[in-house]
Amino acid sequence: MHEAVTRPGRDRASLRYPLAPMLATPVRELPVGPGWAWEPKWDGWRQLAWIRENRVQLQTRNGHPISLQFPDITRALRPLPAGTVLDGELIVWDEERERSSFSLLQRRAAAGRRALQMARQFPAHYVVFDLLATRDESLLPAPLAERRQLLEHLLTDVPNQIVLCPHSTSLAVAREWIDTWVATGIEGVVAKRQDQRYRVGRAGWRKLRVRTTTEAIIGGVTGWVSAPQTVLVGRFDTRGQLRYVGRSTPLTDEQRAELAPLLSRPVAQRRGVAVKHPWPQPLPASWSHSWQRPEPLRYAQVEPAVVAEVLVDTALEHGRYRHPVHHVRARRDVSIYDVPILGVDE
Repeated sequence: MHEAVTRPGRDRASLRYPLAPMLATPVRELPVGPGWAWEPKWDGWRQLAWIRENRVQLQTRNGHPISLQFPDITRALRPLPAGTVLDGELIVWDEERERSSFSLLQRRAAAGRRALQMARQFPAHYVVFDLLATRDESLLPAPLAERRQLLEHLLTDVPNQIVLCPHSTSLAVAREWIDTWVATGIEGVVAKRQDQRYRVGRAGWRKLRVRTTTEAIIGGVTGWVSAPQTVLVGRFDTRGQLRYVGRSTPLTDEQRAELAPLLSRPVAQRRGVAVKHPWPQPLPASWSHSWQRPEPLRYAQVEPAVVAEVLVDTALEHGRYRHPVHHVRARRDVSIYDVPILGVDE
């Protein structure tokens, strides 16, 4: 059993379940200078863990309970001292692909009565990166450097499914993670001030997602063809079928003005003839990878004749980007048949 490290005088009044976790602001470059520390940004689910006398509670970033879906994690956390509150990320490792898998994580969350079976088949890991409370005190006012030291002490003898998140004060190490760890499923790097307290529900950290530009084919838009709000993009698979791969963030005024003259409805639709577009209408909610409150998406189908240059991150599951892509520009110089084939290395 682990010993609790306590400092009387720090009350737990602000530590009430559920708690809004501290947030990270997206940045395009890593902050530099003294006082910064860096950690890998995991492609999983943010979770706060509350260790009670007789149970363990897991809550999502939005405050929803999820303990029943992950009995393997709650069991692994039980030996920790009652009153401990942790912050971390749930991930599931895909042995075949040798990387974390968000789709397997979603399957775990939706397992229902099969939760125990799924836990045996696809065990989860809880990657812990912060300690918010020990048995008798809140650590929210403590600087990150102190919280990290206590966390390392706390997790010295825990089951393998509880993982201490890597943490470094070396910018070179952070850049190495970006260069070499992305293939294993990390999305980027989170930068944190070592002297900063834990800010409940507020931003204070910085996150850099690894992004790259690529091409995709516009197959639909939200809004109107003459005034698109976002674009829906796809790629041909090895059988020549146009597969949906993602939706963009809202277009700027300049991007809407550029795209509108280039887009058109399928020829058969313009003539009033029924035509089978390669994607269903509306777009199924499951295609968006949204687990909480998913809704089908109505959109305007367009002739798949325009290539878009898009900025994407590493969160790709079964050929679809989980996060919105960023439309950069239309590529009038690129044929739709020159766009990389889905499932084939670029």
